[in-house]
Amino acid sequence: MRSAARSRRAAGASVAVLAAVGGLVACGSSPPGSGDGDASASASRPAEGGTYTIWDPYPQYDKSSEWVKLLDKCGTDTGVKVERTGYDTSDLTNKALLAAQQGNAPDVLIVDNPVVSTLAEAGVLTTTEQSKLDVSAIAPNLLAAGQSGGKTYGVPIGANTLALYYNKDVMKKAGVDIASVKDWPSLTAALEKVKAAGKKGITFSAIGTEEGSFQFLPWFWGSGAALTKLDSPEGVSAVALWSDWLKKGYAPNSVINNTQTTSWQEFATGDFAFAENGTWQLANAEKTGFEYGIIPIPGKAGGTAPAPTGGEFVSVPVQADTGRYTVSQKLVTCLTSADNSLTTTTTLSYIAPTEAVQAKQVAATPELKVWVDAVKAAKGRTSDDLGTKYPKISEPMWGAVQAALSGSTSPQEAMTAAQAAAASATQ
Repeated sequence: MRSAARSRRAAGASVAVLAAVGGLVACGSSPPGSGDGDASASASRPAEGGTYTIWDPYPQYDKSSEWVKLLDKCGTDTGVKVERTGYDTSDLTNKALLAAQQGNAPDVLIVDNPVVSTLAEAGVLTTTEQSKLDVSAIAPNLLAAGQSGGKTYGVPIGANTLALYYNKDVMKKAGVDIASVKDWPSLTAALEKVKAAGKKGITFSAIGTEEGSFQFLPWFWGSGAALTKLDSPEGVSAVALWSDWLKKGYAPNSVINNTQTTSWQEFATGDFAFAENGTWQLANAEKTGFEYGIIPIPGKAGGTAPAPTGGEFVSVPVQADTGRYTVSQKLVTCLTSADNSLTTTTTLSYIAPTEAVQAKQVAATPELKVWVDAVKAAKGRTSDDLGTKYPKISEPMWGAVQAALSGSTSPQEAMTAAQAAAASATQ
């Protein structure tokens, strides 16, 4: 989610796609060798040479890109030919499911992190125990997005998340010291000053899709709320915060339909003090023509609010010929190794999943420190062992936010209805 073309991808696979995946799970269709035990009963001769397929969600990168060059290099280093195909995220998920049903899954699959638990529960992916992938150096909060039922199903290739961009000139004219913005009350006080100075407060995306949930979660989690109890006092307070901002004119009504791209376009006009957006907007921030800064999204009572992680996992799909796993493991290890991770995350505009490479990123680009800190506080949407329950919770949640922001119902009523719908859907 670093451009208009990918804005919806990093906010997560669409609920429609996940629902389709859920349908596959309900059908009980599993590829050969999908169990957690030893699959040695399948044909398992060691693979040497040959062609190995890699599917990724980066169709914008062609053979001249650093990303595809790295894939080819990993193939050469491993002694095999890599056949790579880039798909749009929703298309990739559907194709991966169909390929698994037909027994011709790719050797390496790179998917958006909320999709991992869904594919895992459908029996499409091997565990890291089966594939022998080493995840010991990966930050636990990032690894959690690829876990389901106590097992891990891949390696995060990198992560992005959300923070608050701010316009230094607008803040200065409003007499706001950014250092004073540490919690919800101080942020709201800053927005009040900005409005009084004749400027606009904050813009974000509250659209009725997963993208809206992605942007709401830092405030929801930052209140201390949990996705298993949408209508808790904490969860209601997060909706009330956004709703009050609209009522007082601190945020525009356009947020109800804003994507992260259109929200950014509003901020780029130079009229807004703040914009909630992600790492992928850094290049665009340099083109705005005004000085900007970035701070973590504050929690209700202070500190950094946990924001959701965007980014993909590299996984090894189940194969009838388990002998292929050895080479697949080498390919994944090559892509995620410390030596290559800096190239990968720089190319994809991600924060690395290990502290060692994060330190290298900050050393090369000091302004990335705020994003490293935000990623360290972030959490996966399917974490807390929610797995495939997450999209069934997210949809009523974004619906509640929409209802409250439009004024059709109160935050409490909206979240009470959302909790009832989520509870029914996840039984």
